[in-house]
Amino acid sequence: MQDKKGRMNGKYIVIVGCGRLGSYLANTLSQWGASVVIVDLHEESFKLLSPHFGGFRLTGDAVESGVMRQAKLDRADLLVAATHDDNVNLLVAQTALKVFKVPRVLARVYDPRNDDIYQELGIETICPITVAAELFLQAVTEGRLPGEER
Repeated sequence: MQDKKGRMNGKYIVIVGCGRLGSYLANTLSQWGASVVIVDLHEESFKLLSPHFGGFRLTGDAVESGVMRQAKLDRADLLVAATHDDNVNLLVAQTALKVFKVPRVLARVYDPRNDDIYQELGIETICPITVAAELFLQAVTEGRLPGEER
């Protein structure tokens, strides 16, 4: 992975969901110089953050506008909705886009069938199932994994 350190300076990013994906993103983006706020319902989820995480933790329900105001979502350059629930990710992403006017909103979509709904609402998505399937298909058709030398 290419180091983006320095390029993230001055960026304000709010991440919703501090599971494996959210914590990884928070740790990395913080290390790259972004100001990061990570929001999760459960305090114990923050244990996944690195001891060197330089951002802020906010315990609360990101579906509630008051919690997102506490996260200063109206100042964010980017929101990443990374919970394990497509409905929560959709609601949080749509609120960030329409209510808080966040310029860029990314959401994880577990069920590829839900992707069209997000796209119609102007929300950028990443679906782990689709990404993994494409890598597997590439490995099957090319006989090697992406980036692997022949």
